[in-house]
Amino acid sequence: MPTVASPVVEGDLAEILDRPLPWEQLRGARVLVTGASGMLPSYAVYTLLALNDRLDAGITVYGLVRNEAKARALLADILDRPDFTLLVQDVSAAIDLDGPLDYVIHGASAARPSLHGSDPVGTIKANLLGSFNLLNLCVAKASKGFVLMSSAEVYGAQPAGTELIGEQSYGGLDILNPRACYSEGKRAAETISAVYQAQHGITCRVVRFGHIYGPGMALDDGRVQADFAANVVNGTDIVLNSDGSAVRTYTYVADAIAGMFYALLLGTDTAYNVADAAGLVAIRDLAALFTQVRPERGLRLIFSNAADERVYNPSKGQGLDSTRLAGLGWHASVDLPTGLDRMVTALEFDRAQLG
Repeated sequence: MPTVASPVVEGDLAEILDRPLPWEQLRGARVLVTGASGMLPSYAVYTLLALNDRLDAGITVYGLVRNEAKARALLADILDRPDFTLLVQDVSAAIDLDGPLDYVIHGASAARPSLHGSDPVGTIKANLLGSFNLLNLCVAKASKGFVLMSSAEVYGAQPAGTELIGEQSYGGLDILNPRACYSEGKRAAETISAVYQAQHGITCRVVRFGHIYGPGMALDDGRVQADFAANVVNGTDIVLNSDGSAVRTYTYVADAIAGMFYALLLGTDTAYNVADAAGLVAIRDLAALFTQVRPERGLRLIFSNAADERVYNPSKGQGLDSTRLAGLGWHASVDLPTGLDRMVTALEFDRAQLG
């Protein structure tokens, strides 16, 4: 029996589990994943359950979510499994869980840019209070490990000309700008992880994701990869309101989650960047690749300002350097054209299932 209904996601899970990782370390583990209905945390949940299906690993998974209705819709394939329990509460509140707990994967966070402006308090609370609550739980349960899903946002402003950012390349942030709630929240959550590791001996791994795309990303997410995917699914041209020269590392979600498990199961450093260096592209190039996912639809890339089509500075922005993670044996296996096709195919499958 497949772990999930989506053929694309099921194929992704098989590729993750085919990685040469010491999966046996997770046998019999009890794992709490927060933000479980989000793109990255849901893939972590599915991977753990797929381990049960493939290896009879005996893992018990708890998925913590804030919005029960949303979670029940997005996680419908696994809700009735005896090895999965849905927990509904805000991660900012104290968490009570019966029995032992071996690992916590903290992915609950308001990642959508729109929420950083509309609910900055809620955004920073999920990272600060959530991290305190979860690490206190780890101390009480004598847990084996804690994983924080962090972000490239922690690096702040970088020197001009920087292309790939290493784990120690911290730049400045405007701490009085309310939109710093996300960046500063992630920075503080990383420090909280580090101090609990130092004082209480909880093994902590911080995984800093670049720009991730793939199945599970909501079409109204607000980030460009979601907007472009929505254009393809809806059969509409992609319109850029800038020259699209900002450059980022785009990484497929299955590669990103595989990277997280490399850090958890093999890592010895506290922090690891997770990004596909081959996915370092400008937004305009990403948009052009999306138009080719379904070439038969004849979608075009249009610039709202004609001058932007001619003016192109490919040096604006940075990506992440994943050399440290590569030292553990990780590599990205899904290139951009393949990943974009998988993303659109999965979204079309989901739409068809809804009728």
